[in-house]
Amino acid sequence: MSEVSKNNIQNNLLIFIVAYEAAETIIGVLNRIPDKLPFEKCEILIIDDASNDETFNTSVNFVRSRYSKHPVSILKNPRNQGYGGNQKLGYRYAIDNNFDIVVLLHGDGQYAPESMPQILVPFKDEMVDAVFGSRMQSAFGALKGGMPLYKYCGNKILTFTQNFLLKSKLSEFHSGYRAYRVSALKKIPFETNANVFHFDTEIIIQLLLAECTIREVPIPTFYGDEICRVNGLKYAWDIISATFVSRLQSKCICYRRQFDLTSPNSNLHYKGKFGFPSSHEIALSFATPNSLVLDLGCGPGYFASELKKVKGCKVVGVDKLEPKQKLNFDAFHNHDLEEKSFPEISDEVDLVYLLDVIEELTDPEVFLRRLSQRFQLKPHLDFVISTPNVAFVLCRLNLLFGRFIYSRRGILDLNHKRLFTHRSICSILNENGFEVISIKGIPPPFRSLFRGKFLPLLIQKGWSWLVRLRPSLFAYQFVVNCKISPNTATLLQETINHSNAKVGAYSPKTAP
Repeated sequence: MSEVSKNNIQNNLLIFIVAYEAAETIIGVLNRIPDKLPFEKCEILIIDDASNDETFNTSVNFVRSRYSKHPVSILKNPRNQGYGGNQKLGYRYAIDNNFDIVVLLHGDGQYAPESMPQILVPFKDEMVDAVFGSRMQSAFGALKGGMPLYKYCGNKILTFTQNFLLKSKLSEFHSGYRAYRVSALKKIPFETNANVFHFDTEIIIQLLLAECTIREVPIPTFYGDEICRVNGLKYAWDIISATFVSRLQSKCICYRRQFDLTSPNSNLHYKGKFGFPSSHEIALSFATPNSLVLDLGCGPGYFASELKKVKGCKVVGVDKLEPKQKLNFDAFHNHDLEEKSFPEISDEVDLVYLLDVIEELTDPEVFLRRLSQRFQLKPHLDFVISTPNVAFVLCRLNLLFGRFIYSRRGILDLNHKRLFTHRSICSILNENGFEVISIKGIPPPFRSLFRGKFLPLLIQKGWSWLVRLRPSLFAYQFVVNCKISPNTATLLQETINHSNAKVGAYSPKTAP
């Protein structure tokens, strides 16, 4: 038996056998693994999930005395990790030991080891990230192989529902015979998945979110004397719940870490909001054609692109992350707005945007005072600031039921450090050097939540009326137009200048 090591291994293929209470079947599974596989090297890993029977000892004794097809590593969990938890350990082993492909095999013999060559063939295409053995690709093949009718119907219904919600086209979501390219496993947070049976569904969702390529190959169905350890109703609830939550998360309605594949140092998940009533559309209306615009916290540059295309503006961008397309900007300053200093920016700017940024600042009061001071000598300069409304009706309802759910975008963005209402956004601006000229409530982005054109348009019009009726409750966001409120030093200098113009040279008296 090979030693378990964290050193780099040159093997290409890992055959990973999950085993629990499999003392009577594990030898048969090992014997049925083909001698020749389409890889130069391969290793078998068995992880016994704290079985109460002799699974571990039986495996060790058999491998030491009679098994010679492939090198074998055998491990036993000190505590039961569950079906999903056991898989996590095997995939971590594959990553740490530099395998290229890992095949999941069950120690109870439910999935035919003889089918492994067919499972591995699609990996000849380097674009393939995962291959699933499907019992449903041939009509009624699963029933002929002994799958109980209730399981067959349940499998079909669940797979249809999941395909509908995820916009996928898999013939089966519930086969445990799978192979993954290890590089694909590195892209997804599989270690955050459930430790129980719907781990298999969650990893499919993650692969789809990562835009990985999945192939299916037909496999035979076999039902023998193995003990079913799955609670069918709970399993069905768990997988539908996980699938539905992943869809809601894509609409920024809820959040689970396992379905967040966004890089922490990326802002590409933020999108432009044009073509319907939105903060971007309203903000765009403030820009004068061919003017010079300063876009603070400009993000990827979607708004800057629209400013140039629609208004012909020159745009100066400022952000701590460099935009993917710098061509959207006439000048760009790589600068963190949390820093005390401002980058060297021309005083000739005609308009300053601060869109969905103020809520991401640790101390927005200090920032606003610095910003007001920076443009103190331009009292007529327009500022357009947008921020979400934390007092939005759905946020209030969630709080009523004890829920405060963050997401990757939206009102409760994970990056938000401060949250504002209709009253508090006006207060913070007035108290820190700005005069609010107007504030407009924006309805939710129904166009991105619902398919089609008629339904979103109908809801949008109805909700816009509610926003006008009571913006503090029904507005999803606010867009504020404000100007610099002169400080006392500026006002004093203005008074002196005015007096000089009236009576000639003026010199204030000084104390003796």
